[in-house]
Amino acid sequence: MGAKALNLFSMHTGFLIAQESSGGSSALAFLLPLAVMGGLFYVLLILPQRRRHKKASEMRDGVTVGDEVRTIGGIIGTVVAETDSEFTIDIGGQTMRVVKQAIAEKLGSDDE
Repeated sequence: MGAKALNLFSMHTGFLIAQESSGGSSALAFLLPLAVMGGLFYVLLILPQRRRHKKASEMRDGVTVGDEVRTIGGIIGTVVAETDSEFTIDIGGQTMRVVKQAIAEKLGSDDE
């Protein structure tokens, strides 16, 4: 019975050592994939969105009176007046005020 007791003791001790050694690395093994996923999320989703937002903002800042624009609603018109936060566009004899954020694109530019 002595050998059986020694075997149980060694199995129990080996189990404790395995628990202790994996305890420190389990936090790293848990946090490393989360950090990698967070980095990928940032690079694949947030950065491109920021670039699109910046490009659209620069396009809106470049719109001046006389430019032909399309709104996010699909209305095409010519800018006839501008204030700090709004454009007034002519849509075939009628004028319409829209906020600057409603301009989707500037038409007739050389970029196309």
